[in-house]
Amino acid sequence: MEKTTRGSKYSRLKIKASTTDKIGTKLLYQYLVELAHRKGIAGSTVFRGIMGYGSSNAIRSSRFWELTEKLPVVIEFVDQTEKLELFYSEIEEELLGMSKGCLVTIEPTEILLQKKGK
Repeated sequence: MEKTTRGSKYSRLKIKASTTDKIGTKLLYQYLVELAHRKGIAGSTVFRGIMGYGSSNAIRSSRFWELTEKLPVVIEFVDQTEKLELFYSEIEEELLGMSKGCLVTIEPTEILLQKKGK
C-alpha cells in the first residue's frame, strides 16, 4: 500500500488493537507508550473505546457489570514523519508476532500549537 505521508513533516501513527493485547507480559498499549517515551517520540495518547469491531468481526462493547473487558484501544503517537516511520519499523516484527490482530495507520498532520507546561 502506498504511503501518503511522504513530504509531510509531521504525522500521526495510530495502532488500533484491544485493551487485553500483550507483548510479552506487558499490555500492548503500556509497552508501546513506554518504548516510545524511551525512543524520544514527541507524544503519545491511549484512547479506550466503548464499542467497536475489527478484523475478527466480533463486536465488543463496555458493560458496567463486567470486571474485565476486552475493548478497542487506539494508541496514537505524534512526531516528525521520519521518526514515526523509524519507530514503526522497530516495532513491526513484534506486532506481526502477536497472536491477536491490529491495524496500523499513519497520516500527515499539522501541529498548530505545542506548548510545554510549567
